[in-house]
Amino acid sequence: MYGLADCNNFYASCERVFDPSLAGRPVVVLSNNDGCVIARSNEAKALGIGMGVPYFQIRELAARGGVAVFSSNFVLYGDMSERVMDTLRSLVPRTEVYSIDEAFLCFDQTDPRALGEFGRRIARTVRRNTGIPVSLGIAPTKTLAKIASKLCKQYPKLDGCCCMYRQGDIEKVLRGFPVGDIWGIGRRHAERLRRRGVATAWDFTQLTPEWVRREMAVTGLRTWQELWGEPCFGLETAPVRKQQICVSRTFARDISDPEELRRDLTLFAARCGEKLRGQGSLCSEVRVFLLTNRFLADAEPRYDTALARLPVPTDSTLDLSREVGTLLRRIVRPGTAYKRGGVILSELQGADGVQADLFDAPDRARHTRLMETMDRVNRRFGRNMLYVAAQGRDPYAMHREHLSPGYTTDWNDIITVRV
Repeated sequence: MYGLADCNNFYASCERVFDPSLAGRPVVVLSNNDGCVIARSNEAKALGIGMGVPYFQIRELAARGGVAVFSSNFVLYGDMSERVMDTLRSLVPRTEVYSIDEAFLCFDQTDPRALGEFGRRIARTVRRNTGIPVSLGIAPTKTLAKIASKLCKQYPKLDGCCCMYRQGDIEKVLRGFPVGDIWGIGRRHAERLRRRGVATAWDFTQLTPEWVRREMAVTGLRTWQELWGEPCFGLETAPVRKQQICVSRTFARDISDPEELRRDLTLFAARCGEKLRGQGSLCSEVRVFLLTNRFLADAEPRYDTALARLPVPTDSTLDLSREVGTLLRRIVRPGTAYKRGGVILSELQGADGVQADLFDAPDRARHTRLMETMDRVNRRFGRNMLYVAAQGRDPYAMHREHLSPGYTTDWNDIITVRV
């Protein structure tokens, strides 16, 4: 049996842990530079605040509704995530961290009735240890466990755990579960299925496996099998290398200055390089993109992008920064103000066994030593202690007007209790 532990409204829940006055009050968390809503408490959802809506559009509603607004505090959320995952591992050693707020569990117990009670104990323990509420779904496969976790969020009477194992119960749930909400079925496939009259997960299970394999490839067939209770996706206990790395931000204001854009996107390239080296990969393609403000009423939004294929795969921030600068000169339009930008690395491969290029000029060994030194210094003394000159003297500072303290990561912000 598999479980999926999903933290409820995770970012909003993290903010509530350290401020009891937020209990029962609407809470929203904003994206980088306080741009859009990326997390909402149930009370905020009830007010009609949608996911991804720009903050300026709900500012008045938030004021009228007494909404507590927070800038994204990813350092705090990352630390709280580690605490949740540590608690889960202490209770269920076979654990796969799926995202910052989700983890798959693999249970050795075979008695489903006992698993239901154990699942409720897991949810209570996580809440007691961390203050974070979780919804745990338990089922014969990972895909069904995902569905059970969603049900757990909808029905508080389940007390933190929905254990779904009887075939009749599973069929009843699948008959009411939208096909587009199935884990592993993307928007494009969901639209095709709906056009075919497949509206629910149960409808999907009634398709022939031959049709699913032909139209949705092996992954779609495995999802179909998982809905029938046949485990096809095992537990991934080792980190999986990403096939693409992207760093993008919404700017605090619209930017038209080419030099300022170059500094910001060079920083994004440096972040990409850190992630690339962190997973032991090299990239062969670099893409940059810029978007104008899509919420301006008097102008059509623009999306400008450029791609470069590198002659030799690299993980060097120096190489990436140089390519980003070259690509930006190709796409930046004079007088055009951009609201968002990003860098994407693709065509990733392992750092071992890369064929050298006879005409490759840089000293690769020297680059490697330099990057290792930069990463080591920045890990020890803080990010941006060493950086490439193209980033400018001042690191990119995000606009975070509603930032909460670093309760668990900064000695100066630790809560003081007076007795």
